Parts: sequence; structure tokens; C-alpha cells
Amino acid sequence: MQQWIDRLRAGDARALSRVISAVENRAPESSDLLKALFPHSGHARIIGLTGAPGSGKSTLVDQLAKYYREENRTVGIIAVDPTSPYTGGAILGDRIRMQDHFSDPGIYIRSMATRGALGGLARTTAAVATVLDAAGRDMILIETVGVGQDEIDIVRLANITIVILVPGMGDDVQTIKAGIMEIADIFVINKSDHEGAERVEREIRAMQSLATRDDKWTPPIVKTVATNGSGVKELAHAISQYEAYLKREDLVLKRDIQNWQERLTEMLRDALLDKARAHLSDGQLIHYASEVAAHKRDPYTVVEEIVGRVKKN
Repeated sequence: MQQWIDRLRAGDARALSRVISAVENRAPESSDLLKALFPHSGHARIIGLTGAPGSGKSTLVDQLAKYYREENRTVGIIAVDPTSPYTGGAILGDRIRMQDHFSDPGIYIRSMATRGALGGLARTTAAVATVLDAAGRDMILIETVGVGQDEIDIVRLANITIVILVPGMGDDVQTIKAGIMEIADIFVINKSDHEGAERVEREIRAMQSLATRDDKWTPPIVKTVATNGSGVKELAHAISQYEAYLKREDLVLKRDIQNWQERLTEMLRDALLDKARAHLSDGQLIHYASEVAAHKRDPYTVVEEIVGRVKKN
């Protein structure tokens, strides 16, 4: 294991791919790998990009990656895609869309399937980000799956969350403000050369006038046309401005503590669920489900029984 960690830290792309695969597949050695890599993480800037399907997230990620490479910064891209019901793999394949970067060792691209996870991320996205961070990537760009209002898990992982809107797609601010609108550190109006971009901007401004964030930051609105790179430099500047604001207001540690509190809770939930499932075979689960479905037993007692079994062990 140490050999693979050393090779990963030295910039070996094959070692990086192997470690990520182990983590993503939750191989037996993945926990030890993450424990060994975590002390080397914490240096990358993690940027999350979220928005409705068709808003141009992949193209914008592609353009941001190009910009940061021109700035001589290394980039890791995690593209979270819907899961194929047949293979369990990612069905959109952002690596195909970003194939121009394949010859650049300074960019590493990984498509991840959600595998049934909700909230826009895969279950192991955070762990894969830790691996890329420990591998020395300067910037980590995470493109969420694009599920809409409930796609808010990214805020617990990213240092900066970018919400992408487009004019004329029915994703008006008024219809989605209860979900992802509230997590934006930066708003992007992509395809801003289309009719209706000004209306989207007005609606965002109106929403911002109604509430003040806890950190007193007013998310800027950046207009882009990702297909030709227009506005990408301005977006990178907005990202830098927010980073500077967090440091100036001494909010970096406070935000990290809040994010880790949420993530630790999530990790505990996953660990306890795994432990419970380890004490429950598929046959037993079917038996319990059959009894509950036939109203021979209530589900609450069944769950208490399973939890009690886990406690004894």
C-alpha cells in the first residue's frame, strides 16, 4: 500500500487511478489508504459547480480547467453522472466531452456514477476529492449530476459553490429558490447571449435583497458563454475574490468546521448502516420485509430489533 501512496504523491497517474478506483469501489484497503492520505490533504481549492441539466456545467468546467492550466495550476475534475440501470456506471461520460485534456498530465478527469445516491454527488465523491488533494492537485472542480432543487450536498464538500442558471429553460429563480439558490457563493448565468439573461439577473438581485447571508457575503453574478470561453476569466476572478473575503473575515476555519460537522454525521450514518447490513443477510431482509408487508409485524419493532443486534456485537 505504501508503494502506491508514494507513487501517487510523486505524481504517478496510474497510481492515482488505482487508488481512486479502490476508494470508489470501497475496497477493503480503501479505509487505510484514506487514513494515510488525509494528512497530505487540505491544500487544494475545491470548487463545486451545480445547476439544472442542460445549463452547461461540463463546458464551463472544461473552460475553467483550461484557464487554471494557463495559470500553471494542476487540476482534478470529478464529474458526477447519473447511473446506468444496467451496468451501474456513469452514463454521460464527461471524460468523453473533455477529451481535449487527455494529453495534459496536469489535468486528471474522473467520471463517477451516483450509484443511487441523492443530493447530486456519489457516495464516495468526498473521498475521491481527498485523494486528488493528497496527490497535489491545486484545483479540484466537482460537477454535480444536475438533479435540481435537492442538489445541495456539494456545499458540505466544496470551498466555493457555483450555481449555474441559464435563460429560457424554465429554471426561473422564483421556481427553484427554495433549493440550490440558497447555497450559491457565486451565481453564473451561462448562455448569457440568449434572450432572457437580464431577467434572470434581475430575479437573482431581487432575491438577494430579501435576505442576508450569515457571512454577510453577497454572491456576485457572472455572465458567461461557456462554448466560447466568454466570462471565464471573470468567473475565476470572482472565485479569487470570495477566497480573499473568507480569509479577510477569518471565516475559513469556521466554514470548515461547519462542513466537517455535516460530513462526520454523514460518515457516521454510512458506517452504522454498513455495520447493520453486515448483520443482516439479504434473505433476512426479505423475510422482515415480507412480515411487514403482510402486517404480521410493524417496521419500528423490526428496526429496533436489528439495531439491538448490532449493539450486542
